[in-house]
Amino acid sequence: MKLLFVEDDRDLLKSMLFYFSEFGYNCEKAKTLQDALDKVNDYQYDCVVLDLSLPDGNGIDVLKNIKQQKKDIGVIILSANSNLDDKLNGLDLGADDYLTKPFHLSELNSRIKSIIRRRKQGGSAIIEFNEITINSDSQEVRVNDTRLRLTKKEYDLLLYLIFNKEKVVAKSSISEHLWGDFMDQSDSFDSVYSHVKNLKKKLKLAGSQDYIKSLYSVGYIFTDAS
Repeated sequence: MKLLFVEDDRDLLKSMLFYFSEFGYNCEKAKTLQDALDKVNDYQYDCVVLDLSLPDGNGIDVLKNIKQQKKDIGVIILSANSNLDDKLNGLDLGADDYLTKPFHLSELNSRIKSIIRRRKQGGSAIIEFNEITINSDSQEVRVNDTRLRLTKKEYDLLLYLIFNKEKVVAKSSISEHLWGDFMDQSDSFDSVYSHVKNLKKKLKLAGSQDYIKSLYSVGYIFTDAS
């Protein structure tokens, strides 16, 4: 899962990046309104954690931008202001949740997981595709009764492909989703190929059908169509 943290408090930002990276999220950061707008315009995220008080403007403009573009991105507003009008304004504009500072990172984590479940998984922690079952809480993947041992990148890749099933996904989109700010175009496509190859092999050995179809020079599609 890919998160964007929009926050100008260095200590809080550092804490959030460390905490959520340890939980296996792909985390990116923006310290200003303009940086945040650039990132949500250019990239796709599962959830944006958005501070309202930024040095060059109001974070609410990021929320408005996301809604104007009709991007499927969850938004949690962070604010040191507990004013009810501000909270209602953010929720009325389309934010999924509102959290007042100070807060526990474990609570933020629970709220992020809840938003992703609602948006991507119909509210359930269990994702199923024919013989493949994924528990997004435990990150356990099974093919029928066989448990797969996947690397973090292989797990993220499988989840990304299933969430985008029946859609053609470009190699560049996969690379950006898996590596984000650390993507290096010089070798990222080779890495995508290696991860796809390894994932396909593990799924097949566990008894899964081959759902990951390669489209030459374009990318991949996850489908059970023959």
